[in-house]
Amino acid sequence: MAKRSFDILVDSACDMTKEYLKRHEIECVKLGFTMNNVNYEGEGGERIDEKTFYARLRDGAMPTTYQVTGEMAKAGIEKSLQKGRDVLVIAFSSALSGTAGSFAVAARALSEAYPDRKICVVDSLCASMGEGLLLDYVIKKAETGADIEETAKYAEDLKLHICHHFTVDNLFHLKRGGRVSTATAVVGSILKIKPIMHVDDNGKLVAIGKVIGRKKSLNTLVENVFESADMDENDPIFISHGDCMEDVEYVKSLILARMPKKEIVVNYVGTVIGTHAGPNVLAIFHKGKKR
Repeated sequence: MAKRSFDILVDSACDMTKEYLKRHEIECVKLGFTMNNVNYEGEGGERIDEKTFYARLRDGAMPTTYQVTGEMAKAGIEKSLQKGRDVLVIAFSSALSGTAGSFAVAARALSEAYPDRKICVVDSLCASMGEGLLLDYVIKKAETGADIEETAKYAEDLKLHICHHFTVDNLFHLKRGGRVSTATAVVGSILKIKPIMHVDDNGKLVAIGKVIGRKKSLNTLVENVFESADMDENDPIFISHGDCMEDVEYVKSLILARMPKKEIVVNYVGTVIGTHAGPNVLAIFHKGKKR
């Protein structure tokens, strides 16, 4: 395993654990949200654990989110430049947030101030642990001794092969974020319709089907994984969730019944994406032939 010749920077929408980021020496810039007039996460915000966050959503809290700003992006990148290190940024999908744009603007400004340093910004077109999975592959590529340009190209070539399979339990959170209409949310809730969604090649969250009932939605997600998968034995599957570990265990059992040695990594859907997806969101991510 080669020592990386450059730093890697990511934003908190990747939904990877603090322990993972620390272990791999990854700097992380936090998106944030406001709930009950209090700022959380982000720059200088209060901290909150995911279980508490989802409990408050279930009690009716309606947070609003904010992206990484240009100044936050600049500060995150400049930490490495000041140490004489080049920087590769893996950013949250530009179709879902202005965060990638903030990193791009900051990189252009800093390139003038640090002409001898290299800054590469990859708009992942991914969300949640889809962004995290891309990051994981990028770290492994860098540890082969690949330089920053090789690794950035690898990320660009790979990102549209990171498949995202989502379902949510309550359509009203998607309605608040403008993802579905009020009529769809009302009718869906009455009929117990569960959407099957993915992130498309433009980085947008889109519905690709609908089923009746939670269990059927989870079964469908797993079937979609096997239909689109392009993995060897060393490729992991990531699962993120909105505080619904029982459903995660069910989905894991379906996957492991067919791939008994598959590495499965689980973490929460973070607070920013969780604001829009709601409690009981469940998502599966893997490398595939195409999205």
